[in-house]
Amino acid sequence: MSDTSLRKRREDEKSTQSKEPKTTSLQKEVGLFSGICIIVGTIIGSGIFISPKSVLSNTAAVGPCLIIWATCGILATLGALCFAELGTMITKSGGEYPYLMEAFGPIPAYLFSWTSLFVIKPTSFAIICLSFSEYVSAPFYSGCEPPKVVVKCLAAAAILLITTVNALSVRLGSYVQNVFTAAKLVIVAIIIVSGIVLLAQGNTKNFENSFEGTKVSVGAISLAFYNGLWAYDGWNQLNYITEELRNPFRNLPLAIVIGIPLVTGCYILMNVSYFTVMTATELLQSQAVAVTFGDRVLYPAAWVVPLFVAFSTIGAANGTCFTAGRLVYVAGREGHMLKVLSYISVKRLTPAPALIFYGIIATIYIIPGDINSLVNYFSFAAWMFYGLTILGLIVMRFTRKEAERPIKVPIFIPILVTLVSVFLVLAPIISEPAWEYLYCVLFILSGLIFYFLFVHYKFGWAQKISTCLNKEVPPFLQGLSPCTCKCYWKWSHQRKPRSSRSVSWNQV
Repeated sequence: MSDTSLRKRREDEKSTQSKEPKTTSLQKEVGLFSGICIIVGTIIGSGIFISPKSVLSNTAAVGPCLIIWATCGILATLGALCFAELGTMITKSGGEYPYLMEAFGPIPAYLFSWTSLFVIKPTSFAIICLSFSEYVSAPFYSGCEPPKVVVKCLAAAAILLITTVNALSVRLGSYVQNVFTAAKLVIVAIIIVSGIVLLAQGNTKNFENSFEGTKVSVGAISLAFYNGLWAYDGWNQLNYITEELRNPFRNLPLAIVIGIPLVTGCYILMNVSYFTVMTATELLQSQAVAVTFGDRVLYPAAWVVPLFVAFSTIGAANGTCFTAGRLVYVAGREGHMLKVLSYISVKRLTPAPALIFYGIIATIYIIPGDINSLVNYFSFAAWMFYGLTILGLIVMRFTRKEAERPIKVPIFIPILVTLVSVFLVLAPIISEPAWEYLYCVLFILSGLIFYFLFVHYKFGWAQKISTCLNKEVPPFLQGLSPCTCKCYWKWSHQRKPRSSRSVSWNQV
């Protein structure tokens, strides 16, 4: 009798469990090698091919230019080490978002997701794709500047392609990243080896009196750092996919320690190579530094340079899209963005709605897109939140002493990075005030309006605006991407009189 009742209870439990809705989560598909490729592939993109000119124009000499590049690499490494502690202590995807949530609460986290969603990430994506389209179109308009319409259309096509690839499959996105990382390392190696050969042949004239005419103003140095750090942007990208990283306690710090110093060495050597064939004046007059280098060193195989630079930029754009979509996904999951952005494709296990929304915003930035203005706009907003996040690390050393920290950096490192962040944010405003900085601050603060309307107070009329976008999605589809729902569900209209006809969801 007891055996019968026990068996019946087990059957009831199984039937109850089978009726519970199944949840879908992101899969751990990213290993150490893919993690290094994401860091290297995201950092080495358009920056090293467009920033040398801007860094040199703000320093006015070869010596301080190289020092800026090395210092930017050190700063990126120190910042990444701080993020490694945060990423292994708070193992959630979304980068700065969960860290700000834990350290300061929902308002700073919401403002970060708001700014990242509408400014930082799509601006970065737009800059990289614009750089890609300029290098791709340049060979077809030899001797003149490509039309803006052509450049912007190519950039929009690149955004569409990359967004589609990442929405289809996590593994496909990782494979694309690995392939383009290998391709970009080829062009980096070609430039570095060519420069070393030229140096060995005695081409050191451009390095003589390398500090002559140096600019030492605070504004010039800060703008030089802005452009140099733009080329290093991506040092924190692996923290956006912590939930998809296999063995994050080991692979996250290892990928950082291996990837960023590798990039720093490559950047310094590439700039040295540029200066072996171009004087400071010639580099400033060059429309495309890498193309000019290829024309002088690799002729008649100079066509290799724009081709592989295009590979480099498209790889960086893919890495940016791969990681930034996860930020939108986490913000939607936490209720700080539309719920539909937290849906995961059942079939493909990707945050497809978040990626699509991210691609649309990036495409909008292409319309008025000017690369230099976008870089300053991006750097100002980005380093504001980088500094705030690392300040959160310092705060949690005191407020969350009991938290497990598999990696613990010396306290002076986050303090130093925080002070540098304050300098980078305030120096351009004080030395050379510009309206774009005020617009950026006002836009960030405008996020408070949406936070209090939709998140904090949840006013009824505001909630109706939000829920109307999701009202046709049934409760049991929470967490599923609309783009794959039709693979499992279909609309059916019950055959009733038109006045009382209702709509329901039936499983296929």
